[in-house]
Amino acid sequence: MTDRSKSGLQGLEVVRAPGQQQAVVANLLELYAHDFSEFLDIKPGEDGRFGYKNPELYWSDAERHPLLVRLDGVWAGVILVKKGSQVSEDPDVWDMAEFFVLRGFRRSGIGTRIAMDVWRKFPGRWEVRVIGRNEAAVQFWRQAVSLFAGDSASASQFEKDGGRWHLFSFKSPRLVDASAPDA
Repeated sequence: MTDRSKSGLQGLEVVRAPGQQQAVVANLLELYAHDFSEFLDIKPGEDGRFGYKNPELYWSDAERHPLLVRLDGVWAGVILVKKGSQVSEDPDVWDMAEFFVLRGFRRSGIGTRIAMDVWRKFPGRWEVRVIGRNEAAVQFWRQAVSLFAGDSASASQFEKDGGRWHLFSFKSPRLVDASAPDA
């Protein structure tokens, strides 16, 4: 793997995963589940895989979006975005269902850049949920949301399944096309 501090983030791509890349998404989600097993009681099945419940919905439901991340042509992460709040059950809120950056790419600014790119691609109200026991993720999301939304973002906490979670809520503005004529 190349030294990310030298290569910069010019080669960063966040793209929708086409159906033929479902295996890539599934493989990256396995690594994500492995990392997350430190914070939640999830274990691999008999086949040695963690699995992901109903991943095919991300290719069949128009309100779900599977995204892949590449940096300099190398897979660097996976993001699953869906419409509908897991907390308030508001159907119009964008939900960062899953957000995973491979360990070798972390602490380079890539995560913040990816998150901001995703928020710009999907304007509207957003919620990002983070399990409280994952202190590094709480700090990351607090900083990324603050950089993106400033004082308009709100942070709260809630209990779910016996755990404390942090919820970051904010709005991503619809971008105006500067080349479009005035209405």
